[in-house]
Amino acid sequence: MRDRDGGRPVLVGYDESPGSEQALRWATEEARLRDLPVLVCHTWHWPYAFRPVVQQILEQVERVAATVVEDGVRRVRELDPGLEVRPLLAKGAPSAVLLQAACQAELVVLGSRGQGGFEDLRVGSAAVQVPAHSVRPVIVVRPTLPAILHDGVRIVAGVDGSPASRAAIEFAMEEAALRGGTVKAICCWWDPGTLPGPDRLPFVDPQTIRKDVEVRFREAVSPLADRYPDVSVTTEFVAERPQRAMVEAAKGTTLLVLGNRGLGSAPSTLLGSVTQAVLSEAPCPIAVTPPPS
Repeated sequence: MRDRDGGRPVLVGYDESPGSEQALRWATEEARLRDLPVLVCHTWHWPYAFRPVVQQILEQVERVAATVVEDGVRRVRELDPGLEVRPLLAKGAPSAVLLQAACQAELVVLGSRGQGGFEDLRVGSAAVQVPAHSVRPVIVVRPTLPAILHDGVRIVAGVDGSPASRAAIEFAMEEAALRGGTVKAICCWWDPGTLPGPDRLPFVDPQTIRKDVEVRFREAVSPLADRYPDVSVTTEFVAERPQRAMVEAAKGTTLLVLGNRGLGSAPSTLLGSVTQAVLSEAPCPIAVTPPPS
């Protein structure tokens, strides 16, 4: 087993669902690249409003849950025998347990949906609630995971000048440096004077607005390009609605990175509208970053 310096672990939620199986693979690779331990988390709770009369029933549910987390630990060791891996079995709602554990983690990896829920549900509640409230970056993985161990790693980051998006481009650069990949930073802009109907904004100078957005875009990317000289970075200024542009950019991408809330998002909003749309529609893994604390 490789030496450790007590670094924060890569936290992964595991419940034997297809999405969590792929999350386990991604988390193992993150831990290998970062030389960190893996913390495999599984939660359990009595699924009814009333408590069972017999205590043995609760104990049986907990024993079943223990076998799940043990299976997750075993799978990580099969994927990389050199990694340190720890189990975390807790009673409670998955989102609450994961958020508490995330405070002591380097990052969090989840499947896009766990066991249960509707058959056609694309994103489960934990895959929305944890990125919305986590103080650490959260990667949400689809049940079908693209290859990430070969050449051609392509990472895309959405940048809008918000604190969370500045964290997103930095996380994208770090991932690219670890994986030997490239980064494309995308900034979306559209002319507010051309919006139809009541959405049209009068008395605006679209060229001035665009120039200001471009300046902030370059300012967000340039310092990081200097910090990661070995990472090839390209920038793209897209005249398109952000939701549509980022979902399109996700096609053929290894990882798409977004801030949890962009410019214009209300403080009470769980996630920004762009991030919510991408979590639901994008085919690739999505990393969601909080603003710097």
